Amino acid sequence: MSATVAPPESVTWRVHIDRSMWIGGVRSLMLQALHPMAMWGVWQNSNFQEDPFGRLQRTADFVGMATFGSHEEIDQLAAKVRGIHRSLRILNHDTGKKERLDQPELLRWVHCAEVYSYLEVARRSGLPLTDAMADKYLDEQRHTATYVGLHAEDVPGSVREMEDYLASMRSQLRVTEEAAATVRFLMWPTMPENLKFLAPGKPGYFPFGALCYYSLPDWARQMYGALPEVPQPAVTAALRSFRTALSTVPERLHDYAFMKPTRDMLERARQRLGAEGYDLGRGLYGLRDPRRWPAERSLVGA
Repeated sequence: MSATVAPPESVTWRVHIDRSMWIGGVRSLMLQALHPMAMWGVWQNSNFQEDPFGRLQRTADFVGMATFGSHEEIDQLAAKVRGIHRSLRILNHDTGKKERLDQPELLRWVHCAEVYSYLEVARRSGLPLTDAMADKYLDEQRHTATYVGLHAEDVPGSVREMEDYLASMRSQLRVTEEAAATVRFLMWPTMPENLKFLAPGKPGYFPFGALCYYSLPDWARQMYGALPEVPQPAVTAALRSFRTALSTVPERLHDYAFMKPTRDMLERARQRLGAEGYDLGRGLYGLRDPRRWPAERSLVGA
């Protein structure tokens, strides 16, 4: 069994360690919000209105644990999350009835909007991934879907399957009042406590939020109509510039963008991987390079 849920040899590691994940994470929340029931579920059962950026951090904590955590850590966290989801209900404004939050179709939508956002943004931002690697990433994420209570076989496991699924969902999506407010919040968020020191520069956040919005699929932006359209080649160039700039931030400093439990989990991952013979001289980020893997792992990943 590997020291981390997703070993450094996996495509999941390559995508999730990438700094483009911040754009992908916010984009995924914007995309998820287009499903009325999924949006109402968040709106009615969390403090999203007061702390949308905090929700992104909590999502990052779960994704981080499902990637860099130990198998025991993610099993415990996943059981906790599934238990919370089982206990929550959503008031369906269309019918006036309360429904379960952990409906498979809602969990599937949230999962797909999330992982495909990570993949699309990473590739567009310049992370070199072949088509086969993109399919492998989505196949690996089928296992991640089981942590929230889905069956692996019920989740798209290739780019073609994912695109077919998203196309099939279009007729169920719309911009509710809550979804429109969500996009506004994500472009102008309340800073969580551990990032309060950034508050004076909050106006500078807007270009980041706008870039997340412009990275959405054309059809999603057309539905929202929140900002004037700009040439998409300019968006691609901005995504690449963002990734390049953020990739220069030292890993230990970058860790402070996460909540303390996430930072502690990453430190435990470094210790476990180091004990297995991985070269942590350039941190977790550096383990994208097979030359830093133990010899036997390099053969497996070749």
